[in-house]
Amino acid sequence: MERDHPSAENIIALYHEGAEAWDSVRKGNCIELAWLERYRALLPAKAHILDLGCGGGDPIAGYFVQHGYHVCGVDSSAPLLALCQQRFPDAEWHLADMRRIALRKTFGGILAWDSFFHLTRRDQRHMFSVFHHHSEQETVLMFTSGPDNGEAIGEFMGQPLYHASLDHDEYRQLLADNGFRVLRQVTEDPDCGGRTVWLAQRGK
Repeated sequence: MERDHPSAENIIALYHEGAEAWDSVRKGNCIELAWLERYRALLPAKAHILDLGCGGGDPIAGYFVQHGYHVCGVDSSAPLLALCQQRFPDAEWHLADMRRIALRKTFGGILAWDSFFHLTRRDQRHMFSVFHHHSEQETVLMFTSGPDNGEAIGEFMGQPLYHASLDHDEYRQLLADNGFRVLRQVTEDPDCGGRTVWLAQRGK
């Protein structure tokens, strides 16, 4: 039986408390630009994008807003979401836990970049049904995970920062079970700060 590290329970509080510090690190730092461009190349013009764990909206939500897409951002940190609303008032923002959303609409793109990997392995498994229920035919999905099965505890503001991952075979099976095919997958991409990235699309 999987037992989660205690720091898994502190993620929401940590990003609430450290919103300003986190945003100062992220804004203007688009190390993931090549992946965003690969993702955008698959989207229809003016697609609606669901950004799960949108943070302060800079750089990722801002990238898509600037390219004419409608962004619907979800984050559990009220201070970070307030930054989104200030920066991009014409986009749609929801203060919510991504694990429990039910927006009753579908999107042409779904992102869970540097957010999905903060969930426990149990919660990550559940998220694939969330992806499915908010997707439509040909929806493009991109998320970051860990390199292999297990937990990894980093540090933020002097406190433990939780990360977890399933193994690659399980991710592939969960994607397939929910109608997605893997288009590209890179483990510890050296051109993207060592991130492990999954790019998939829902099939017809």
